[in-house]
Amino acid sequence: MSLNLDSIEISVVVPLYNESENIENLFTRLTSVLDQLKITYEIICINDGSKDNTLDQLIQFNQQNSTIKVISLSRNFGKEIALTAGIDHASGAAIIPIDADLQDPPELIGQLIEKWREGYDVVYATRRSRRGETWLKQATAKAFYQTISKMSPVAIPANTGDFRLLDRKVVEAIKKLPERTRFMKGLFAWVGYKQTSVLFDREPRYSGNSNWNYWKLWNFALDGIISFSFLPLKVWSYVGVSISLVSLFYALFLVIRTLAFGVDVPGYASLMVAILFLGGVQLITLGVLGEYLGRVYEEVKGRPLYLIREKYGFDSLSSL
Repeated sequence: MSLNLDSIEISVVVPLYNESENIENLFTRLTSVLDQLKITYEIICINDGSKDNTLDQLIQFNQQNSTIKVISLSRNFGKEIALTAGIDHASGAAIIPIDADLQDPPELIGQLIEKWREGYDVVYATRRSRRGETWLKQATAKAFYQTISKMSPVAIPANTGDFRLLDRKVVEAIKKLPERTRFMKGLFAWVGYKQTSVLFDREPRYSGNSNWNYWKLWNFALDGIISFSFLPLKVWSYVGVSISLVSLFYALFLVIRTLAFGVDVPGYASLMVAILFLGGVQLITLGVLGEYLGRVYEEVKGRPLYLIREKYGFDSLSSL
């Protein structure tokens, strides 16, 4: 099946890292849904430095079906960057990012397109339930969305991943955002435009294990908060002012007590507690400053977001 790039209605973007167990079922469900919708489409798969045979399988599917296109990055850059690479190379009038683990059901694509045709620019899929996840994972996810909603001036929808439909004008706006620490959920919300949601029940992974552990999720949450809020910096300014005021009142208390009762030998324990407390506050403050400074350092180096090792299914025009 040969497609004219100008006629492509929907581009489905799929980042993959060690997802060889899910690929066959992914394409079976995706192509079945897209063919039933009777639209022109392309499926852009980004191999994010997989160590299994993910790339080999993607190449085989590309040879069998020209609507499946493959981008293989030079190494593992992370899901957010892989998703960015796919968006950069997508040519459809609308783009739908989706995970390869099939927790986000391809069967929902029809509803996303219906809302898009009603005039919405962004249609995001919100999880009504999260089956197959531990109570700890659900609790930490809820805590993260509550925290970032209070700290960020940008309204980021809760229980919403990358699975959504983006109109072409939204995609062009996102492509203008150059930051290297990319929290895509935040970027999708930051651009604005006319947005709505559809609800769905999230299924467990079809096969294999998630590449996300709690340490990675913690760093991901940290990236999201720091990318979209200055509140952590402001907090420590208020902490510093509060400690200074408490210290001032305590100093006045000591002066008055000394004048009234004479010189008193200070306690060793209270002195050590004060020193350790203030030292801890200073180290935490330096850590917060370091997080922001580290991101500034990443930006000023000006390195490309990703490097492509090879591409399959793209003609010369789309390979620029």
